[in-house]
Amino acid sequence: MFNFLSSFLLSRPKAAVPAADVQSRYSALKMRALFGVFIGYAAYYFVRSNFTLSTPYLMKALSLSKTDIGLLSSCLLITYGISKGVMSVLADKCNPKYYMMLGLILSCIVNVFLGFSTEYWMFVVLVILNGFFQGMGAGPAFITIASWFPRLQRGRTSAIWGISHNVGGGMVAPIAVGAFAMFGAEHWQAASYWAPAAVSAVVVIIVLLAGTGTTYNEGLPPLEKITPSAEGDELVKAGDHAPENMTAFQIFRRYVLPNKHVWYISFVDAFVYLIRFGVITWLPIYLLQSKGFTKGQMGIAFAIFEWAAIPSTLFAGVLTDKFFKGRRMPLAIICMAGILASLFFYMESTTLTEVTIACGLIGCLIYVPQFLASVQTMEIVPSFAVGSAVGLRGFMSYVVGTTMGTALIGKLMDIYGWGASFYVLFGGAILCIMFCVLAHRGTLELEAEKTASAENRQRNQTILA
Repeated sequence: MFNFLSSFLLSRPKAAVPAADVQSRYSALKMRALFGVFIGYAAYYFVRSNFTLSTPYLMKALSLSKTDIGLLSSCLLITYGISKGVMSVLADKCNPKYYMMLGLILSCIVNVFLGFSTEYWMFVVLVILNGFFQGMGAGPAFITIASWFPRLQRGRTSAIWGISHNVGGGMVAPIAVGAFAMFGAEHWQAASYWAPAAVSAVVVIIVLLAGTGTTYNEGLPPLEKITPSAEGDELVKAGDHAPENMTAFQIFRRYVLPNKHVWYISFVDAFVYLIRFGVITWLPIYLLQSKGFTKGQMGIAFAIFEWAAIPSTLFAGVLTDKFFKGRRMPLAIICMAGILASLFFYMESTTLTEVTIACGLIGCLIYVPQFLASVQTMEIVPSFAVGSAVGLRGFMSYVVGTTMGTALIGKLMDIYGWGASFYVLFGGAILCIMFCVLAHRGTLELEAEKTASAENRQRNQTILA
């Protein structure tokens, strides 16, 4: 079975496309590639975020406490962060379409078993398994985008893909509501777990039929040979595919682990996640307990935080491609400065209008540096090491960043009160700006190295001539 899966997933090329057909084939497939990772990653949310919606019924059915539910949620989050690091590294040696869909179908199977579970320990085991399989989604998506789209198109392309997070998370509730209307509240397991799994399984079939792997998997040459301008735009030579004589972890050790640029962007993302989860995790409790808001008022602020991200992410993608010429960090620095000011406004706000505006500003801005960090990750390593770089960044984001935004802030608030949470958020924003500056300087270094290399090649050609 393992040998079959290994053979199925391995990154292999199709028959080479004739040179005369390369451009037309590339044009026909690149939007299919984006379509596949968009709906594929959105479907990952169907079988991950659905667990949160099931918790009220789960608490009642198993007589669980809030601590029990918190433990289950933590198991999912931490396992996902670790798995995202490891499984994204393994994705570098695989066909990303098959790898991504394998993770999704395994999550669907876990959700089927969740619907049959009757004991708390069974939920713990299955939630951990789900977190593990969920880690197979992000790496292949970034590998696919890096393979098909040149640097000066990745901002807007990644912005479109980034909306899949919001679309996937936003569709979980309608799927569940429709399932509850069909099955009834007494069959909450079917509505909460089986219905999202069924929808996700349909997406698997669609992606396998309509999606693509990398250009290499589709019998096309590397991107820089298809689009001549791409080679000049890239900060790092893209390469064709993972070297046959190197394992996934050898690629990680050689191209990612010692790469200071990957570490800079990983710390940027870690502090972004600290702020994101530090606000979204504690916002409901803060508004109810500290500000005295009603649940309805809190819900308005919560919704604004999430939905404000969609237009800003799209705008940021176009802006960095067109105005900043592919440099991602200047806009990230501007947004982080805006977040720092918005956090002060959020802390001092007293009315519903003020809090809603503050939450909207933070939600609008916080997803921009997160999105830009993921775009820059694709540009500072060869294309065959993108999964490994995404893995390190994902590990730092979920294991380090979210832990500081949830557990650390919670502990400090128990000791020092709500004020401590804001000091952590302010400190995270300042440190994030510092690492954004370092990441931008790293981009300038890579551009200078590329220019010097091109000048040396031209000089050598002149001498030979």
